[in-house]
Amino acid sequence: MTSFTPAAGRASLTRFYDPLIALTRERVWRGLTAMHVAARPGDVIVDVGCGTGSLAVLLSRAEPGARVIGVDPDPAVLAVARRKALAAGVAPDWRVGMGDALEGLVGGERVDTVVSSLVLHQCPMAVKRGVLASMHAVLRPGGKVVIADFGEQRTALMRLAFRVVQWADGKEDTQPNAEGVVPELMREAGFLGVREADVVATVNGSISLYVARRA
Repeated sequence: MTSFTPAAGRASLTRFYDPLIALTRERVWRGLTAMHVAARPGDVIVDVGCGTGSLAVLLSRAEPGARVIGVDPDPAVLAVARRKALAAGVAPDWRVGMGDALEGLVGGERVDTVVSSLVLHQCPMAVKRGVLASMHAVLRPGGKVVIADFGEQRTALMRLAFRVVQWADGKEDTQPNAEGVVPELMREAGFLGVREADVVATVNGSISLYVARRA
């Protein structure tokens, strides 16, 4: 993976990313994501494509005894994440890197949970598969994955709303998500017990929360 789609789809829009995401009922789906992560003291949690750090900061605040590693290929958004964490009084471990190369980033550390939000819909199919395979590879046996992303757009209203995302991130990469491909790709990567745990309707399409475990 040699390139990536910046936050908000374009590098020039990065500074607007947090205000834009706030319009997507962010507190609801991020809160549900943290609930499904259910961090415990001593857990190592890797946030893949952590962006401006909102989820990593939330997880660090929810369980100060957990170690949160935020991974993103964009140094510009990680700079925002560092400032956000400092203001919140938490200190996730920020690392620059790609989501399909996690083994080299976390080394031999035992990873209890891998989490990702609003990443896979931006990726070409080959990269979606690569990211999920990398997530599976770094998890300990029995470890958990929680993915919050645009999933199957089941109604005409949600499909219409999702066009905003497709305008920003491109239809070729986003359409498989809209057709519900994510659970199938998770199973292909080796995850067990894949389920769509929650669906949150937003102004730009429905966000699904997928939960599974490594065997």
